[in-house]
Amino acid sequence: MFLAVTLAAVGSKGAAQSMTPMRGEISSFEEEFTVRVFPYNPYPHSIRVAIKAYDQDFRPIEADVMPPEMVIGSMSSRSAIVSVGFKNKKVRRIRICTESVPFPGLHTSIKAQICGRFIAHRIN
Repeated sequence: MFLAVTLAAVGSKGAAQSMTPMRGEISSFEEEFTVRVFPYNPYPHSIRVAIKAYDQDFRPIEADVMPPEMVIGSMSSRSAIVSVGFKNKKVRRIRICTESVPFPGLHTSIKAQICGRFIAHRIN
């Protein structure tokens, strides 16, 4: 697989769970495009998150996510790579979301979801 364009940014040091970049435009010569995102954990404890891809209306879409789930240490970020096919379209609008996943045995009433919006253009 050839990665045409990858967006990258340094994880932000905000006061709430976040992800960078939160939006972007990608150009690709290939049948798929790739985005690199950086979920950030501002809490004093580790958190587990899942990275998921959706269409512009928040319907799940097929995507290769590496890693699909990860544990992020306190006050740090990790990167994930999301690859999505164009599905015979010239432009694809997607959302990439970082979603909190409760640790086994812990009960939580809040499930955070942070989403970025991305537009991909197929060039050719």
